[in-house]
Amino acid sequence: MTNHLFSAIAKAAREAATPFIETADGKIWTYGDMLDFSGRLASRLVDLGVKPGDRIAVQVEKSPEALMLYLAAIRAGAVYLPLNTAYTLAELDYFITDAEPSLVVCSPKSEAGLTPIAGKVGATLKTLDDKAGGSLLDGLPASSPFADVARGPDDLAAILYTSGTTGRSKGAMLSHDNLLSNAQTLVEEWRFTGADRLIHALPIFHTHGLFVASNVILLAGASMIFLPKFDPDQVLALMASSTTMMGVPTFYTRLLQHPGLTREATRTMRLFTSGSAPLLAETHRQFEDKTGHRILERYGMTETNMNTSNPYEGERIAGTVGFPLPGVLVRISNPDTGKSVADGGIGMIEVKGPNVFKGYWRMPEKTKAEFRDDGFFITGDLGKIDEHGYVHIVGRGKDLVISGGYNIYPKEVESEIDQIPGVVESAVIGVPHPDFGEGVTAVVVRTPGSSVGEKQILEGLADKLARFKQPKRVIFVDDLPRNTMGKVQKNILRDTYGDLFAADEKGRAAV
Repeated sequence: MTNHLFSAIAKAAREAATPFIETADGKIWTYGDMLDFSGRLASRLVDLGVKPGDRIAVQVEKSPEALMLYLAAIRAGAVYLPLNTAYTLAELDYFITDAEPSLVVCSPKSEAGLTPIAGKVGATLKTLDDKAGGSLLDGLPASSPFADVARGPDDLAAILYTSGTTGRSKGAMLSHDNLLSNAQTLVEEWRFTGADRLIHALPIFHTHGLFVASNVILLAGASMIFLPKFDPDQVLALMASSTTMMGVPTFYTRLLQHPGLTREATRTMRLFTSGSAPLLAETHRQFEDKTGHRILERYGMTETNMNTSNPYEGERIAGTVGFPLPGVLVRISNPDTGKSVADGGIGMIEVKGPNVFKGYWRMPEKTKAEFRDDGFFITGDLGKIDEHGYVHIVGRGKDLVISGGYNIYPKEVESEIDQIPGVVESAVIGVPHPDFGEGVTAVVVRTPGSSVGEKQILEGLADKLARFKQPKRVIFVDDLPRNTMGKVQKNILRDTYGDLFAADEKGRAAV
């Protein structure tokens, strides 16, 4: 048995001198550097006591070394657990306590706060910064041929925590084959070759930037420009020497606001993809008008990686997420009965394939509830398949909010708001936002006589929730709409405030 995922990566690696990563400051990491450094780092992990199947929890800034840590974890037979850099200590406490990693790697600035949390589960704590410094790299062997730990296709490679609409965040368990099969499919479907150069401006604590972008490049033997964050000026300047970019809708709305976005600026680019949040059809049309490129939108989840994609060759239809990927089955069912709906009917999207995760970490009952008896995973997204076979996402059966590509669990935000003095109750919804796809919006009922305002609500959340979870607007009402059973009708709130951010845009434009 080989190390399933990394064996495929190593096999796809081209000549040692071939560039793999170029950083913003011009440093080049070759494929030889990748193989050498990740092996040395894997040796370091083993020296720190990491055993096959152990979890390694990582909350660090984006850097080539951070990406090498992911590869080193895979080579050491460990289970990689990336954590959003915006998570607060309160949130990290839950993830670390739940996952019980043997090693926690964090930014030096977080070391003091995380030390007692890591101590609760007996984890070793090491640091890694974005300048190739930190205690993790202390004692890194100068050279060390590493014998990769054998892993099979069903062994876990990663756990990613994902929000739902009930309970706490759940750890989605992803196997070596989940990651490898999906990346290999995308290499073929999106025509990646060793000649490609990807603009990588996504975070690497998320499925999109870590598994879709990085794994696809590795398995194609291609290269990428590894940027710490998305900057429109920088990205536009790099397009002349690049061939592809993977982004979230926010990237494209910001590029559209830039006067430098032209057909000439994008002349050498062959592919723009978008995911992690719905791309507005208007954004799709405007981008094509300015550049001549039709953005390729696809549909995936933390639990499944990519499920569908608009075609590389063929009509990319705005407002759809294309066809099921090869090997992936997609069906539409009645949410209540689980029976298939008529052709073209709206229902729950269910998927099955080698990309679908192994279940939720230490949640067997939740896992069982999310799968049909025949193995189909219930996504929680509502959609339809049209007469041409294109999949359309029409909404979510649950109230999950996706803002800027990140999942936000409304109940978690509501629980924090409801604890603020002067608040009776709250309802958190997502409404269309021109930049983030959806804007987190809190609708709040005050206690009688209270004068608590938007400023106080936002200040009260500052140290409680990651920035991306915090509301972009707070609306005050006398009562929340409810049905006859007393349940808050969030659909009414979404309809009522659906133009909230569009109005904000008009107001700014008029200034």
